[in-house]
Amino acid sequence: MWVYFIKRLGLSVVIIAVAMSILFIITHMIPGDPVSIALGPRATVEMKEEYRARMGIDLPIYVQYGRFMAHVLHGDLGKDVFSGLPVLNIVKSQLPHTVILVCVAIGWSATLGIILGCFSAVRRNSILDRVIGVITVGAIAIPSFVVSLYALLLFAVTLKVLPALGAGESGDIVDQLKHLVLPGFALGLGWVGYIARLVRASMLEVMGENFVRAARAYGLPERTIVARYALKIAIVPTVTLLGVGIGNMLSGALFAEIVFARPGIGKLIYDMVLIRNFPVVQGAVLVTTALFVLSALIADIVNSVLDPRVRANL
Repeated sequence: MWVYFIKRLGLSVVIIAVAMSILFIITHMIPGDPVSIALGPRATVEMKEEYRARMGIDLPIYVQYGRFMAHVLHGDLGKDVFSGLPVLNIVKSQLPHTVILVCVAIGWSATLGIILGCFSAVRRNSILDRVIGVITVGAIAIPSFVVSLYALLLFAVTLKVLPALGAGESGDIVDQLKHLVLPGFALGLGWVGYIARLVRASMLEVMGENFVRAARAYGLPERTIVARYALKIAIVPTVTLLGVGIGNMLSGALFAEIVFARPGIGKLIYDMVLIRNFPVVQGAVLVTTALFVLSALIADIVNSVLDPRVRANL
């Protein structure tokens, strides 16, 4: 188990290093002069040169890359171009909003998706199975930003049962939970379909295994067979999907944060790209990438515990 963990952790470090390199290259390929945007159109040539020297962007690209990697290894993500605040502090102030939103979305979608997938597999080819199939495929087909807009119009504007914008009053847990309902629903709806279809396919495969037949032969109740034996094996691919899904939701949260005017890491990256604030963009994307890799690592470790055969494949 420890050998598998060390190998998987080393692979994660390599992935983050490659992602950092790609991030640095892409950031410097974005059109627009960050100096002109930061100082405005009335800045003199001397002011621009002094600003470039202070930010280090007058150095050769390979020198900038080396300094960027060295600073990241020391936990320094740079400073905001406009406020001069550490990028890490800015990211830390926005990240909890996105993490909470993603946890709510993945929590309810995974719970409902697993339940629907199990019912669909146990009642294979029944009317219930067909109805669940139509619902789950429809949930996958609808883009999250469309769900966000219609949920906003229906529940906030027409019915007025849920708040429309913002993240709620600071310190008021009930108000913050109310503001999480609509964006959490919009972000997680599509994943209900993915999880339900995957659980159904995995359950159908597992239900045909010899150990399930043996459990039936011993007279165990069908509910016990499904919950205690079949689901434990069938859930392995779903755990992998959830690991990837958390990472995808971190980027997909951008639409929900824009539509519902919520603070978060996605909206922060979007706003900073518009004003060419490269240090904040690099820091925010780097933290998001690290969370993506971390979620995949945790999913692999959980899979290796549920199914020891996974360890032999690395």
